[in-house]
Amino acid sequence: MSTINPTTAATQSTAPASTVSAGGDGQDRFLKLLVAQLKNQDPLNPMDNAQITSQMAQISTVSGIDKLNTTLQTLAASFNAGQSLQATSMIGHSVLATGNVIGFEGGSAVGGLELAAAADAVTVSIRDASGQLLRRVDLGAQDSGVLSFRWDGTTDTGASVAAGSYSFAVAAIQGGKTVEATTLSAGLVAGVTTGKSGITLNVNGIGTVALSDVKRVM
Repeated sequence: MSTINPTTAATQSTAPASTVSAGGDGQDRFLKLLVAQLKNQDPLNPMDNAQITSQMAQISTVSGIDKLNTTLQTLAASFNAGQSLQATSMIGHSVLATGNVIGFEGGSAVGGLELAAAADAVTVSIRDASGQLLRRVDLGAQDSGVLSFRWDGTTDTGASVAAGSYSFAVAAIQGGKTVEATTLSAGLVAGVTTGKSGITLNVNGIGTVALSDVKRVM
């Protein structure tokens, strides 16, 4: 009867479990080798049960990781498809996204902001390209979260401004302390692009905007 040295058998059986590629072929090779070792082991010095259990656990771990990766890939594909569908549905709608530009084309212009906490005084300052202050818009007390505002295109003196793009900043105060405020630009979604960096929106007046930077669809 042929025998296999226990030490050699352990080394042979352990190697495939740690180096075998994930998949059915790797599991088959592992099981065949393990069966061969059991058949040819020295009956006077059989393999330790703990050793066999350890080897089985290794191949089970590899198999489990392979199945987990497959599941995660499927979930990721479904998530990306859902995001693409969501982004496509935004075409033709106005959105508020991170930015500090407000475009005036006549009538009224829309801008937005996001407050980290409630504030008892919120003020929007609108400036021209040279940085000159044109208008202060008092929004009063506001709750935390995203909100929009309208500008009629007039200055503090009542004069009308020309059509174009203007910048704005937000100041928010609660109990004498500054509240964190983020400016948001408004624009119409004209298209959607899917690439290596993820899904981006082509927004009129703003440019390319990451889907994650959209704070509100209007």
